[in-house]
Amino acid sequence: MLQQILADMFIEPELLAELNEEQKQILFFKMREEQIRRWRERETQLEKEEAARVKVKKVSGKTVSWIKGLDDDVWVWVMGEHPEDKPYDQICDEIMAKRAALQAQREAEKLRAKKEAELEKRFSGLYLEPEQVVLSEQEVQQRRAEEELKKLELEERRKAEEELRRLEQERKQQIYISLKEVQGSKHTREEEEDKEWQNTLQKSKAADMRRRSLAKQTIEDHRRRSVKALERGRVEAMTKTFGSTNLTTPPKPKPRNSSSAISRKGGMRRSVSTSCRDHIIRWFKEEQLPLRAGFQRDQSRIASWFHGIISREQAEALLNEGEPGDFLVRVSERIFGYVLSYRSSEGIKHLLIDASENCYMLLGDQIRFSSLTELVEYHE
Repeated sequence: MLQQILADMFIEPELLAELNEEQKQILFFKMREEQIRRWRERETQLEKEEAARVKVKKVSGKTVSWIKGLDDDVWVWVMGEHPEDKPYDQICDEIMAKRAALQAQREAEKLRAKKEAELEKRFSGLYLEPEQVVLSEQEVQQRRAEEELKKLELEERRKAEEELRRLEQERKQQIYISLKEVQGSKHTREEEEDKEWQNTLQKSKAADMRRRSLAKQTIEDHRRRSVKALERGRVEAMTKTFGSTNLTTPPKPKPRNSSSAISRKGGMRRSVSTSCRDHIIRWFKEEQLPLRAGFQRDQSRIASWFHGIISREQAEALLNEGEPGDFLVRVSERIFGYVLSYRSSEGIKHLLIDASENCYMLLGDQIRFSSLTELVEYHE
């Protein structure tokens, strides 16, 4: 029957009702182990399929070949270690200088073409055609004037070329300076982003370490309870099987009453409750105050979010004056624990915090905390 239940991962409600609490716990652990086994098989199958896909990709013909050195090992060159290697800043400056020179040269070519067109338009039509030249006295003088114009034109072209070169150099320097400024601002921005990323990474690592520690503690508690439940189940099964009267039977459980019962229903955990306000006040003073519950992490003073023993109405009145996201922690009026009251966009909500097993945890949650401050900082 157990094998059928584990195969179907389902048990009839009538059969479940016939089992006692210990048998239910054993059945739960068995079903949980079966779930883990199936999950591991599925993960192994997925890894095999992934490895098969990787092998198919390798057959496609894409390969990587490494350059070999004199020692027949992979040749490695680390930039900056060789004496002839240039520093990174010098390489960047050379690249920016080349870019500035090319851009200035292109702009100078455009200006040169424009200036050439202006000179051609200015001096065109002032020269005689070869067939129009005669050896008369008047035209000899005109020929001399033409030579003077040619000299003037050459002088104008020389001045224009010098001006273009000067403008090209100035433009090259301007472009280089602008590229240098852009590179500097980019480098500064990258440094700021890298610093911010490092801070975020450190916070993330600290949070991961904290979650792992809490998860490890929860798993260890769960394993201890599982082992104890299995041992109790084995003893009970052996007792029923052999029917021996010499075996020492475990003591009968104490009768449960409404004031000190801890029960499970639908996966939700219920803490020790009481209706007397005096009992809660005495519990807080005798058990919680020595533990410095509600104090800051350095235990120098009471935390700003802890408001002690106040009623639900007083908490809601305080939160109504704030904004969504505000919260406070108060001593519960119903259980030996606390209440996390916070204001959301939908209204004010209250979450019970159980403190009955020398730890602090939200009712229904599995993460345990050694102090009330750690619980608040984790969920804050």
